[in-house]
Amino acid sequence: MLPGEQHRERVITPEEEARYLASANSLLVEVATVLADTGLRPEECHRLRWESITWINGRNGTLLLTRGKTKAARRMLPMTPRVRSLLEARWQAQGQPVEGWIWPASTKSGHIEPSSLKKQHAKALKLSKVRPFVLYSLRHSFATRIAPHVDAWTLCKIMGWASLSVAMRYIHPSDERVLAAFANRELCGGGDKSGDSQQNVVNECSPNLALSAATTIE
Repeated sequence: MLPGEQHRERVITPEEEARYLASANSLLVEVATVLADTGLRPEECHRLRWESITWINGRNGTLLLTRGKTKAARRMLPMTPRVRSLLEARWQAQGQPVEGWIWPASTKSGHIEPSSLKKQHAKALKLSKVRPFVLYSLRHSFATRIAPHVDAWTLCKIMGWASLSVAMRYIHPSDERVLAAFANRELCGGGDKSGDSQQNVVNECSPNLALSAATTIE
C-alpha cells in the first residue's frame, strides 16, 4: 500500500495507465498489462508458467492459476487481446516452449520477483509523471473497473477471493442501477404472480438468466 492508505485506495485511470505503459520498458509493460487486464496479484503474475497458458480456449486464450493463498485463488481467466498479443510474442521469442516460467530471472525462485521491477517501476513513474502507485494498485484498479458490470459472486471468482466481504468494497451501485434492477423485476413479474402464470414469468425471464450464467468465468 501507499503511505497513509488503510486499504488499497489508489485507482489508476485509463489515461494514467496509458502514460505509464508508454514510459515503461518491455518487461514492465508485459507484467503491468497482465496485472491491469486480469486483476492478478503480482506474485501470481510472476509465477505464471507456459504450461498454464492455453491459446485456443475462449476468444483469446486463457491462463490458469494453480496456486494461491486460498482455494479460491486457483482459477482460470480469459486473456484480453493485448495480453494475448504480448504473451504470444514472448512465447515466440523464447522458441515456443511447452513449459517453464514465462518471466525467468536469475533469482532464487527462478522467476521475476517484486525487486526485479522496482527500479523500472520507479523510472516509469518519473518519466510518465503519473502520481505514484504500487503495482498491486493495478489489481485494485481492475477490480474497481469491472465491479459495476458483474455480481459479487462473479467478482469473487475473477479476483480469487474467498469472501464476499472483500468484493463489497468494490461494488457501489448507483441510484440508476438500483432503479434498473427494480424495473427488471417488474418486467419479470415482480414476484407477485402465482401458479402457472408465475411459471410462465420464470420461463420468459430464464433466457436472460441463462445468458448471465454463460458469461460467468468458469
